[in-house]
Amino acid sequence: MTEYSLFACPICGSALEMEKGRLFCANGHSFDRARQGYTHLLPPNRMHSKEPGDTREMVISRRAFLESGAYDCFADRLCELVWEALREIPEPFLLDAGCGEGYYTGKMESFLRGKGLVPRVAGFDISKSAVRAAAGKYKTCQFAVASAFAVPASDGCADCLTNVFAPIVPEECARVVKSGGMMILAVPGPRHLYGLKEILYDAPYENEYRETEYPGFVFVRRETVCQTLTLDDAEQIQNLFAMTPYYWKTPESGSRRLAETNHLETEIRFDFLLYQRK
Repeated sequence: MTEYSLFACPICGSALEMEKGRLFCANGHSFDRARQGYTHLLPPNRMHSKEPGDTREMVISRRAFLESGAYDCFADRLCELVWEALREIPEPFLLDAGCGEGYYTGKMESFLRGKGLVPRVAGFDISKSAVRAAAGKYKTCQFAVASAFAVPASDGCADCLTNVFAPIVPEECARVVKSGGMMILAVPGPRHLYGLKEILYDAPYENEYRETEYPGFVFVRRETVCQTLTLDDAEQIQNLFAMTPYYWKTPESGSRRLAETNHLETEIRFDFLLYQRK
């Protein structure tokens, strides 16, 4: 029996058949599957650097931090929201955009399976290092290296699309989510990680709070999860720092201050924004 990938050909959009070691479409486009099980579906002409996205070191830090359970309050609520969206669909297709090293992807797949569904779950990210780590651990999900600007998925294929702190391209989201399907975005609350910013910056700032409409979607509601995070481990503080955008734009003086810090207390807040495809 022919087995098909959850992804589509990034060149022509056709369905991708799966066989050991590769994915291929009816138009002759073929893509090798890595030993870990992921496929590179980001064409060279869409790569803006040799190794875009998070580096191997950042991926290691992210996995160490998330698997400590520090953000489980967010992961648990995300799983519940996805279950709410998909519980009436026996074999739903869940697409995780900007999946990183797969922590949330794996959590959602396991949660839905535990609820009696047979979910089809796929995640993509522009970072090869992140996708390699995801595919190596979460074997019941499919993963690909791909860009949010050209999602390798068929039109109207996803029952639910999730995006946790990753770039969003509204037109692509509207294309791949089916009518009546859900899009769940996780964005940082105004004072998310403010305590970290107080160490990194001389003038810390709050994140922007926005009510955003996306073409093709109806806004359903905002759900907020907020806690206080306390870290007394210098290595975990550095792991947290390495998985944030501040890692790229903090002045050297701020990085030095953080390197000398072994206690951090900060608000953590995710706002989940729920949208339904028209």
